[in-house]
Amino acid sequence: MARQMKDSSVEWIGEIPENWEMIKAKNIFTNHKDIVGDEEEKYERLSLTLNGVLKRAKDDSKGLQSESLSTYQILRENELVFKMIDLANINTSRVGYSTYMGLVSPVYIIFNNEKYTRYGYYFFYNMWQRAIFNQLGNNGVRSALNASDMLNLPFPKISEIEGNKIADFLDEKVEEIDSVIAKTKDTIEDYKKYKQAIITETVTKGLNNIELKLTGNIHIDKIPIHWNMKKLKYVFYIKKDIAGKEGYDVLSITQKGIKIKDITNNEGQLAANYANYQLVEVGDFAMNHMDLLTGWVDVSKYSGVTSPDYRVFNFNDKSAYNKEYYLYLIQMCYMNRIFYGLGQGVSNLGRWRLQADKFLNFTIPIPPLEEQKEIAAYLDVKCSEIDKLVVKKEELLADLESYKKSLIYEYVTGKKEV
Repeated sequence: MARQMKDSSVEWIGEIPENWEMIKAKNIFTNHKDIVGDEEEKYERLSLTLNGVLKRAKDDSKGLQSESLSTYQILRENELVFKMIDLANINTSRVGYSTYMGLVSPVYIIFNNEKYTRYGYYFFYNMWQRAIFNQLGNNGVRSALNASDMLNLPFPKISEIEGNKIADFLDEKVEEIDSVIAKTKDTIEDYKKYKQAIITETVTKGLNNIELKLTGNIHIDKIPIHWNMKKLKYVFYIKKDIAGKEGYDVLSITQKGIKIKDITNNEGQLAANYANYQLVEVGDFAMNHMDLLTGWVDVSKYSGVTSPDYRVFNFNDKSAYNKEYYLYLIQMCYMNRIFYGLGQGVSNLGRWRLQADKFLNFTIPIPPLEEQKEIAAYLDVKCSEIDKLVVKKEELLADLESYKKSLIYEYVTGKKEV
């Protein structure tokens, strides 16, 4: 017999079983904020992460935090913990179920009721995954929700037995899905490492497995015996042509390549005056050398302008070099963190730059032109094959995440019965 359903009167919940009721979370959970004070040494430090509530070293200084852990609050086992600040950020954790006792940030919100916290975790996790939190309040996005806001959220009134049955079922199913997700992510990383290894080996050793010679370069130690090495400044020159006026397409450089930014919809960091940006022509190399961990280099398919802080360059003699080969070579320097090793800056602020003199004096291989073309053609095929495999795995990941989200929603709202 089909389960009898009724309207919950909550838009994002939809229908619920006829014998369920919607009440306020405060009728189920209590909130406490027990500041540890001078007893901080008795407790471990905990943190709410995308992977749940995890232990964290007390001397870990990453991110925003209080000067002293004495201001932190005590989180106990089997309690729920929420991070309800900066709600516009959709890529951070929001809810966790603690299996530890320890200290957490004073800005976190803690709910207690051991009879319902396991079911409650999945209910609030569903809210997070469906982006409900950052839609709440004042007819728009609020930057934060406080404990009172959370306690006034709608919550299903169901029996402890049914709540635990749902939690037990979801524990098992989610663990299965998460295991497949983890293996899929590992496979994607393996493909990426394989691609990196192929590029590295081919752009520095060639295709023909011939005798190698030492280069004296610690970054590219051996090359085929008939290749040469030259400083990059003898192959490329740096361009710096300031636009002087607005009206050009604005180009951004990401690890997916160069693209045209949608500045009308405030995509990315905006500039006050794009007339101060530098020109990029089709076929120019452009690189973000401002952050050598996440920066990238590509050959532009577009004409436009890009940040004056980026580096735009091209060949001294276009007839002597193959741009596809040298794009693979320079990207290899990013992949293997060669440029990172040559950079300087303040790493904990995310700025690690490759100065112009280090860039221009970096020594690179010079294969014969025909070999450059052969290598580029070979890598085009191999990398395309690997990229297609990665895309398939990423599609599987998206399907798994969607299935997990749907599964949790259907069971915590009673649309499916355990």
